[in-house]
Amino acid sequence: MSQYDQRRGSSTERGYGYKWQKARADYLREHPLCVFCQRRGRVTAATVVDHIKPHKGDLKLFWRRSNWQSLCKPCHDIDKQRLEKGGALPGCDADGQPLDPHHHWA
Repeated sequence: MSQYDQRRGSSTERGYGYKWQKARADYLREHPLCVFCQRRGRVTAATVVDHIKPHKGDLKLFWRRSNWQSLCKPCHDIDKQRLEKGGALPGCDADGQPLDPHHHWA
């Protein structure tokens, strides 16, 4: 285990234990499609419940369902990470509008 992983703690220590797994499954049942893919006009099953605003250990923010969104794994691992690092969402929606809300054409 790397030093980063040791400092970060286990997934259970970060709040992703049984209670989260149950809440996650319920949320995905209610919101089964990836919101990023939907904006692109695609229908893709979501497998990840993402925190829109990173909670950074804030349990109130962690459990706030209005801060959750359903994503497929590629959108979570690529597009969401790009956004969090200050980048932009690539591509456009089905109407040709940029996906990135900060794009100068949006």
